[in-house]
Amino acid sequence: MRVGLISDTHGLLRPEALDFLAGSDHIVHGGDIGGPDILERLAALAPLTVVRGNNDTAPWTRSIPETAAIELGGVKLLVVHDLKTLDLDPAAAGVRVVVSGHSHRPASSERGGVLYVNPGSAGKRRFTLPIAAGELLIEHGQARVNLVTLVPQ
Repeated sequence: MRVGLISDTHGLLRPEALDFLAGSDHIVHGGDIGGPDILERLAALAPLTVVRGNNDTAPWTRSIPETAAIELGGVKLLVVHDLKTLDLDPAAAGVRVVVSGHSHRPASSERGGVLYVNPGSAGKRRFTLPIAAGELLIEHGQARVNLVTLVPQ
């Protein structure tokens, strides 16, 4: 199973991001969406799980949760925009992967049996940070991540 990971689009859904996410079995957006059209275009590619980011304050975002828990391919995922707002112990809750956004920095690390993934920002460039996204590949109940730069610096 291929789960496309995207975050911090801030109203800009680049063609490179759409190309990368095409063929995903599911897509996760880690917040700071920027507009409902972003979600419509992503949902046209695959089933979509999305959380609200700190910049998602417009009335249309009120129905979007701040956290989301899903199970895909036998792996429990927890999605939250800013890791600092995480109010539970993922390992104790049986969560295997935490997907976040907010920092605009693509990163992946495993701590305490939990894979923490931030696909980075796929939207407007911020400082010298890369334009990035990721994919979670789930096979036989195991998850591994691949982070990619979408637009060269």
